[in-house]
Amino acid sequence: MKPNKNFELNIRDIEVIESALRAKAGRRGMAIAQGDVSTQLHAEMIEIQELLGRIHNQKVWYPPKDGKFQGGG
Repeated sequence: MKPNKNFELNIRDIEVIESALRAKAGRRGMAIAQGDVSTQLHAEMIEIQELLGRIHNQKVWYPPKDGKFQGGG
């Protein structure tokens, strides 16, 4: 058997995955801030951040339909 390389996820599925990863990263960040210095924790944090980055980089960004830019960040 070969692994399935084609996934059928909709936008909401990806949002749920991103939200769960951000929550997990937040919990890991709190543990690190409270002094947990395990290499496994740091490795997991890096893996989560890299995955979130890959998801972010695959998004296609469109300007608003009304033409008004709303700055963020």
